[in-house]
Amino acid sequence: MEENTKNMLAGKAYRPGTAELQKISRLAHRLCRDYNMLADTDKEERNAIIDRLFPDHGKGVYLQGPIQVDYGQFTHLGKEFYANFNLTILDTCPVTIGNNVMFGPNVTIATPLHPLLPEQRNVRLQKDGTYTDIEYGAPITIEDNCWLASSVTVCPGVTIGEGSVIGAGSVVTKDIPAHSLAVGTPARVLRKITEKDRLTDWPYQ
Repeated sequence: MEENTKNMLAGKAYRPGTAELQKISRLAHRLCRDYNMLADTDKEERNAIIDRLFPDHGKGVYLQGPIQVDYGQFTHLGKEFYANFNLTILDTCPVTIGNNVMFGPNVTIATPLHPLLPEQRNVRLQKDGTYTDIEYGAPITIEDNCWLASSVTVCPGVTIGEGSVIGAGSVVTKDIPAHSLAVGTPARVLRKITEKDRLTDWPYQ
């Protein structure tokens, strides 16, 4: 692995347009395209693509599709992970998703960051004759048994604690403690999820 890629994964400043990163991202984008063209019933073909796109995943992963992923190989998907339509994962830093996690439609997991100062953010000519910008990022962790409802965005550097629920349309900019119900933009914890939230007419044993 090149030093530039190591810097990216460590959250340090890096160049996104290197040959190594382009090779990984182009493969990921092609796999996403192929996945999105398959029907739900094409289970073997879809699972084969998930194996290539996310080499580090547990059993029972189901992605409704369409999906869009930056790299894939820098994301861990736990067992029984479910994502509804339009999942986006930008994994320039590591993304860790635990076991039994559910995503509603239009969820975005975004680890990249750009400098706030325009003179550092803008694309510029490099010494080697290429044009590129400089980026950095921060990892995201979503612990076991979480549910992210429709159109949730998780921002760089965030950890969502075990058993938490994030309400529809929320933008998560800070860590969420375990077993919390959080909503809003930016997302704020409303309360703890407790035994009082148990459904009384639950039909299963």
